[in-house]
This record gives sequence, C-alpha cells and structure tokens, in this order.
Amino acid sequence: MFCGGKSKNLNYWLSIIEKKTLSLILIVNIKTVLNHLVVVVRSGEHYRLDSSATLYSITIQAGGKIVFADDKKGSKNITLRTRHILIEDGGALHIGAPKCRYRSLATITLVGRSDETAVTEVPGMGHKFLGVNAGGTLELHGSERLSWTFLTRTVPASGLATGDHGFQKNFSRGINLRVVDQDTAEVVCNERFDTHDSRNDSKRLSQLLKSLPAGRIVALATGDSAVKTLFLYLYFRQAWALVSVIGGGNGSCTEDVREHENHDTGGKALARRDFVTVDGVGFTVTAYSEWKNGFQVDAVDKVVLNLMDDVSSWKPGDRIVVASTDYSMHQAEEFTLLPCPHCNRKQVRIQGKPQFTHVGEILDGVDMRAEVALLSRNILIHGEMENSCYGKNWCQYFSYDTFGGHIKILGNFSSVHLSQVELKHMGQQQKKGRYPVNFHRCGDVDQRGGYSDPTYLNSLSIHHSFSRCVGIHATNGLLVRDTVGYVTLGHCFFLEDGIEQRNIFFHNLGLLTRPGTILPTDRNDSMCTEITGRVHKGYVPLPANECKAVSTFWIAHPNNHLISNSAAGSQDAGIWYVFHNSSTGDSHGLIPETKAELTPLGIFFNNRVHSNFKAGLFIDRKVKSTNATATDPREYLCLDNSARFRPHENSAPSRPRVAALIDTLISFKNNDLGAWIRGGDIIIRNSGFADNGVGLSFASDGSYPKDEGSSQEVSQSLFVGESRNRGTNGGQNKYWGIGGVDGKMRTLPRNKTFPIRGFQINDGPVRILNSTFRAFSPTTERFTMAVGFSLKNIWQLTPRNNLSSLAFHDPLLIIQVTLRAFFGRPGEWFEQNDLDGDKNSIFHDLDGSISSYTDTYVARADNFLIRHPQCVDVPHWNGVVCSGKYSQVYIQTQGASNLSLSISRDEYPDKPMVLRGIRSQTAPSQQYQPVLMMGKSYTVHWNGPAPRETVLSLINFDQGDWALLGFCYPNETVFQITSDIYNKQNNTFDGIEDYGPVSSISDLEKRQQGRKYFFDKSVGLLWLYARAWNRRDGHSYCSTAGCERVKIIATIRANQKTQTCNCTANAYPKYRKPASNIVPMPKPNTEPCRACGASQVSTVQTPYERAGQALNYVLDRQGVHLPSCPRALPCVFWVIVSVSH
Repeated sequence: MFCGGKSKNLNYWLSIIEKKTLSLILIVNIKTVLNHLVVVVRSGEHYRLDSSATLYSITIQAGGKIVFADDKKGSKNITLRTRHILIEDGGALHIGAPKCRYRSLATITLVGRSDETAVTEVPGMGHKFLGVNAGGTLELHGSERLSWTFLTRTVPASGLATGDHGFQKNFSRGINLRVVDQDTAEVVCNERFDTHDSRNDSKRLSQLLKSLPAGRIVALATGDSAVKTLFLYLYFRQAWALVSVIGGGNGSCTEDVREHENHDTGGKALARRDFVTVDGVGFTVTAYSEWKNGFQVDAVDKVVLNLMDDVSSWKPGDRIVVASTDYSMHQAEEFTLLPCPHCNRKQVRIQGKPQFTHVGEILDGVDMRAEVALLSRNILIHGEMENSCYGKNWCQYFSYDTFGGHIKILGNFSSVHLSQVELKHMGQQQKKGRYPVNFHRCGDVDQRGGYSDPTYLNSLSIHHSFSRCVGIHATNGLLVRDTVGYVTLGHCFFLEDGIEQRNIFFHNLGLLTRPGTILPTDRNDSMCTEITGRVHKGYVPLPANECKAVSTFWIAHPNNHLISNSAAGSQDAGIWYVFHNSSTGDSHGLIPETKAELTPLGIFFNNRVHSNFKAGLFIDRKVKSTNATATDPREYLCLDNSARFRPHENSAPSRPRVAALIDTLISFKNNDLGAWIRGGDIIIRNSGFADNGVGLSFASDGSYPKDEGSSQEVSQSLFVGESRNRGTNGGQNKYWGIGGVDGKMRTLPRNKTFPIRGFQINDGPVRILNSTFRAFSPTTERFTMAVGFSLKNIWQLTPRNNLSSLAFHDPLLIIQVTLRAFFGRPGEWFEQNDLDGDKNSIFHDLDGSISSYTDTYVARADNFLIRHPQCVDVPHWNGVVCSGKYSQVYIQTQGASNLSLSISRDEYPDKPMVLRGIRSQTAPSQQYQPVLMMGKSYTVHWNGPAPRETVLSLINFDQGDWALLGFCYPNETVFQITSDIYNKQNNTFDGIEDYGPVSSISDLEKRQQGRKYFFDKSVGLLWLYARAWNRRDGHSYCSTAGCERVKIIATIRANQKTQTCNCTANAYPKYRKPASNIVPMPKPNTEPCRACGASQVSTVQTPYERAGQALNYVLDRQGVHLPSCPRALPCVFWVIVSVSH
C-alpha cells in the first residue's frame, strides 16, 4: 500500500514540463491536447502528487501508480483538477490505505460541460469521470469519522421548546417590555407603557417590575419617545435598550443608549445577554431601539445536538444534515458545526437554528429519533458545475446544472475499495450509468469472484447528486455500508437490471430522494407525460401506473440483504422491491427468465422508513421488459402491475414455499402507506408503525387463483395512529389540523379527512396476532381506526383473514383506541362504499380480543348473507359480530355482459346483496365473489339475461361444507351440469361427473350427498348444492385434490334469450325460511386478555454496535454458518461471502 512512500514527485515533473524539457516529455508520456496536459502513467512509473495540479486528463495503466502525498500532521491540501482519470491494465490510484488513513485534504475536481463537442468521449466511460477498467486499482481511504447517528433529545423548531420570539415596530411610543421565563425562555409578559404621556403608565411599569420574582429576565426598549414622565433619565427620542435579571444586581444588566441629534438617533441602542434554560439549551435575549424598536428571544448559534454515538471525529466547520421526522422529507436541515468547548463527546453545536422540530425520542413505543449524518470528508471528489442549467440538460425540470462527475467501475478490475470519501455534484441526468459510484457489469466482486479482499464502499458521503447515489449493475456480492445519500435525483441505492444478487446494504442512510428523468420509475407526473421519446407514437403515459416510483433503495431482485438501513425521505418510496421477468437494460437476454418473483428474500432486518410521500416499504409490481409496440405502447422499464412475489425453494413453484421475513421494520410519518406488501408467505414481526396514512397493508397472494396456500402474517408489532410527534407546520407539509387523541394541532397525512388506518386488510388470507394498537381516535372530520379495509375495493376479502391476541391500549399511558375496526360509510374517500369488496368485508376474531366475542366473524352491518338473529351490531364500526362458518363461492359467468348479480339469503329475502363483478361491466366474462354462511340457502338473480355459462368455484370450503344455491333462468331452459376438480399446477380437470335432475326441492334436500339438481320451472330457479367432497389443508383455498367446481351450461330458447332473469317476486315467500343460527353466539368476554398485545411494546432501532450480533442471530435462525471474523475485517463484511440461497 502507498502511505507516503518514496515515489517520484509528479509535481516536480509537471514543473519541468512547463519549462518544455523534451526528454522528460518522453519519459513521463505527457502530451498536449487543446493546449492542456494529458498524462499517461505506465509500467514502472510510481508518482506522488505533492501539491495541487490542473491536467487535461490522466491515464494510469500497465503497472503505473499515482499516490497523493500525506504527512503525519495532515497539513497538506492537494487539489487535482482534470477532465477525467482512467485507471486500467495494472494501473493504480491510491489516496490513503485501510491501515494508513489519509490525514490531509485531498480533492479531485472533475471538469467539463455536456455541450463541448470538441471533447472526445472515452468509450464506455463518457466525460467527466474517474473510471476503473479491467485490471485497474482504486484505493481511497479518508480519515476515520462516524458516518451517521441519531438524536437522543428532541430539537424543537427554533431550538426552543417554547418557540422563539421576535417583535419589531415603528414609533411604538414609550417603553416596551418583555418578561422572559429564565427556565424555559418563554415570553410570559408583553406590555407597552406610554411613559411619554401617561404618569399612570410610568407608575404601572414600576409596580410591575417590583412584582416580578427574582430570576426573571426583563428586556426594555424605548419607542419614539419616553421623555415626558421620565425626563430625569431619558431625553427626547433617545434610543435606549436594557436586558437584565430581576434581583441579579448590576452584573446581570446590559444597557445601551444613543443620543438624538439633528433629527437622528445616532445609531441603534442594543442590549443583549445569553442565558441557559433549565434543560441546558442556550438562548439570547435582545432588546434594541432606534426609529424602530424590537425584541428577540432566540437560540441562534446556541443549539447543541445530543447524539447517540461518540462524534468527537466531527470538527468545527464540518457540514451535517438532520433528517426530517415529519411527513415532509423537505424538513431535513443542513447545518455547519461551531466550536463547542463545553460539549461532551456525544454533542455538537450548530450554526443558526432549526426551522423544524426533529424528534430525538422513542414516542409511544416507536423509535422516531432523527438521523444525523456527517457530509464532510477529507477526501472530496466533485464535479465542477456551471451556475445554471444550459443546453439539452432537461432545463425545463432543473434550473441548475446536472452534468456532474461520475465514478465508473467495469468488470475484471483488480481492486476497488472506497472508504470515508465525500462525493458532491456527481452523476449526470443526460445518460444512464453516469452515477456517483457505478459498478457496471462487474459480476461477482466478493470471494466467489476471486477477490480475496472483497469489494466494498464504506462510509461514503454522497450528496447533492444529479443521478442516483450508488449504482449496482449486473454485479453481485458488493458490500455497501455506513454510506449516506442525501439530495439525489432518481433512485438512490440502485440495483439496475434485475439480476444483481447477494449484495449487502448495511447501516446506510438515504434522504431527500427526488424525481429524475433517466427511467420511467424515476419520473414525476410532468416528466412521465412529457418524456415520450420511447413510447409508441401518440401514446401518453399514465403517471400513477407507469412512473412515480422513485425510491431511496430500489431493490430489483429479492436475493439481496438490507440490514440497519434508514430510508428517511423520498418523493415516492423508501424501500421498493420490484421484480424483473428477465434481465433488462445492458443485460437484456443474458438471463431470459430471472424467476425473481419465486426467489426467497434475502435478510431484511432492522430497517427504518419514514418521511416518504407514497410508501415506506413497498413490495409489489415489476418493470416492463419489452419495447413499446402498437399492442403495448408503454415505455420499456416502466412500472407493470402483474408481478406477484411468491418465494419458493430453488425458485421452483413445485417446491415448498419459503416465508419472507421482515424483521424489525420501523415505519413512521409516511404520508400514504407505512408498508404495502403483496405476495405469498411474508412474515412481519417486531415492527413498529406510527403516524402513517395507512400503517400496514397486506395484499396477499394466497387468493384464488394465485399462490395457493400462502398467507401473510404480522406479529409482535406496534401500531400507533397519532403519536405525540405532532410535527411542524410548514416545510411542504400540506395539512395541519386537529388530532384525534389529544385534540391538539398536528401535521396530517393525505388531507384533513383521510381515514387513517393502522392495519389494512386487503385480499387474504392475512393474520395479525400478538400486536398492540394505540392512539386511534376519530375526529368530527376524520375516521381513524385500528383495523380497516382497502377503500373502494372491488376484490374479494376472504373470511380466513384472522386476528387474535390484540391489545388496544397501554394501561400505563392510557392511550385508548376508540375505533378498533371500521367498515366505512358513504362519503368522502369511501364514495358510495358499495363496491363488491366493500360489501363483503369480513375478518375472523379468533379469541374475541377485538370484538369481545371468541371465535366470531366481524363483517359489515348491512351484509345479510352472513347474519343470524343472535348477531351483535356495533353501530360505530358500521359492523356486526356473528358466529358461524363462512366461505366463498366464486361465480364466474360467460356469454353475458353488463350484468349485475343479486344474491339473497332465503332467511332475509328483502335484504339482497347486489354485486357488479370484478371486471369491466362491458367484459364478456365476469366474476362475483360473495362470502356465504355455510349450511344456508341462497337465490341468485340477474339484472339482464342469464349467462350462457356459469362456473361455481368453492373457495375455502372444508370437507362437507355446503350451500344450497338457486339460480334464476327462463322456465324453458335446458341444462348440462357437471362437477370437476381443477388442478392448477398442470392446468387439467379431473373427476368430471354429471349432475342429474330430481323432481322437487325436498327430493334434492334428501339427496344432497349426490350430484343432483332441481329446476323449479314455476319460479325459474335452478337449485343445486355447492358441496366440498375433499379435505382442505392450512391456508389453501382449494382441497388437497384440487379446486372443486360446478359448471352450468344453459341452453336458452331463442324467444327467452333477452328476458331479464330476476325471480325474486316468484321465489318468495315460497322459499323463505325462518332466520336461525347454526353455531351458537358465545357470551362476551368479561376478563381482560392479559396475554394480548406485543410482548415488547416498544419498537426501537437496534444500536449500531449490536447490529453484528443481531445479524448473526438472524443468520443462525436461517441455518447459515458464519466463519470466524478476521480481526482486520468486520463480521458483516463476511456475510456477503457466506450467505446465498
């Protein structure tokens, strides 16, 4: 390694060059291009850069080496300014080494404009870069500094818990007074005394000052004039200001006076003193008087941040950023550090004052402490920028220059390790692959790829980037740790082609991730609809469906590892797992079928997502992997909605499922979704959700006809509706209104009326157990509920969704949940609340911990398909609690469009449920998905001609379950009815049997064990039993033999084909039955459930120093063996070597 070795001095050679020494030009391989110096360092040439230099370009190859000079005091300040540096074929650039850190200041400035046509682009690299080609070595190692940490004490807006105080007024005659509480800095008295005209005001001022308790801070300032009644002390229009402490003596007093001469005051009278609150927060009280008088109570330059870790490596002059802890990511704030002699090793003092509150506490059990990151490093690589946007650089979207520098590493490099490096103004919006750091098609970069010293990025500060933070492109096994990405355009930590695997992201922080132009998924609304060069001619993209997905962590393959990361603010999502059917981009065709949707999830442990606009964590959707055509005009790599994550062993659907584990996710202040997770066999545990629009939404893949048997589960988790983190009005937070728990003003998600939900049930089967809910209370404007449903839902909701062992308050905090569940009402957000899924909303309360009735089902109050007389209504839920057994019949129709289905229980014929179906009303086929009580009879009617073909699929029926169904047809219809078993794996139909007719409904009821039907021509009802003959296991929606179905083919006479088939008037009262229950309604629980709720009701980020232990625990639980860690390498480093699926 190079650590100040005896290399040739490159600056010496450069000085000779300037004297035009020809022999040296030949030796050092320097030539002039456009009157600039081009340096090529080759075999046997080892150079040390001792001072700053400007060169056209540098190429280091064939064993050549350059090292930046350093000394023990770190006194050097070296800047290398160049268009590009290319390292290849045995060449090496060294600034420091892992065991010999660089101490001085080193800067590489990359120069150039995007419109310089005379500058030749370097193949594969472009312009304005530091590039590593095959055989190249890049080793950059700055001084060891803590990358980022957390606040441990809340910093209020202005720095003072009571807020700052400012006042200024022209010609406010007399003496103006402020009294300040010495313990809190709160202004407790605000008065003006007209001592110019009123002797009574003079006496009143004197009496007030005498009444104040000792220690109170007083600030006084004259206005226009105070002389008539105080002429012994002040003269006409004399400016005077005083700040003092009651009972503090002359030593506590600061006073200033200015003479009034020639119609002028002679300057401003200003008095100022510094104080400290009882909590140790410094503040300043200022009074001043001139033609204007005023007061200021503030903490400017006095605010001290209390931090979790030792930050003694952070120095005065360094820049830091404090993350937002509110809905808007734009409340992140940058500060410069000031000297702080009285600070301890975990404190720093900042210049200025914060505009927004930054939480430094665990509130209501959820760790909301703001991340604090160091931006400064002693090795800086940055792009030299123009003052504003120019040329073809998307200036309609960006007012500033976005043609920064970039670092690009290509495959077969010799060695690349970057640590403690600052990258600023890097990345280019003009082209893909021009990122601050981009590993481009490097293959395996760990021991699997032959690197005995596996590749890593460690403690980088990447900020104000113009395209991403770290790009990982067809590269596997890279370690990215302790790296900060702040203010970037486009996805920040980015996996590109959908084939990147075994990469590990450990303890990284990303915040303020903004839209960019590169990919459709980077773009916002306007970019999406206006950048149309790659869509089919004339097509206008739909932003919500194809774009608007920019994410801090864009994970394009599930077999990667995320541990202890923070996604602290993105325009769209914090962490997004997206799926590729095949390799895309430059890797297109390399792997025709990635099977990403079937691949087990890597380690996901101890991650945080907050202050994101769309979602904290998002697992769903894929990217389009075909070019735009007339058939599908959408752009290549836009979002596509057809992916379903369903992990199986060896990525084979015929092998057992492998549950994806999301362990210790902290999600708060996400404007829309704390987490949206679609797929099969996904488990969330030990997690916390607070102040999200919707805390957690499961969209399960285990519903017919998807990944049968799969489910989703959340356990040992905490949900908080509206925490004590009330936020700060402003900073692009749009909504400020009344909170539901304490009635105080707070920032709000979405808008003032948005229905906040803790756990949202969608599809199924899903389950939640051993979890705690806190602080869900509606207001007059807004429903806020612990458990809710997807709004305006057309899709099914299985009765197999179940809840158990839930707690709805914390006895110590007494934060009650006043709305445990809610089924919606017509109105804003819910609209008419009348779509098929809305009407069939239901869940199973296994132990009564939500409804107080054990083993009951909770459904919408107006659903009479599932009711019986003993059901208990819960009006403020718009719900009903019923005992019974419930399953679904999927009714699929062919040969009739624009049909709505009306289904009635024979016990409640005047309470039908009308279903529109899940597809467009104009579709030739349709599917209806009612939930039915088993052992009951129902009639089905249509608002138009009966369908030619109807298939009944028995969903979640247990062996022996049945429902008696009557379908309305014209009375001359002829039927062919069969039953079969559909085998989804091989797409075959087995066990085909015909149904035979019987002559009466009583005959049918006697022979329900047989496959029979009865057609009552007098009424027009075709009666048959939907009965399950085979056993069903676990979460499977079909039997072990396959999916049991009944198929009805109706031959309708020509003169009856247009007849509307609604037989209700004829069917009842003939088939009406008295209402009854099959399963008795249990008595309500009277004893509190002591075992309910999360066993640990605080969800806290695992400390950094314990993350390695926690990681080892997770790996051990997955049966992964870790080798012992060499002392020179961190344990986490070895994870990428040892972990694979």
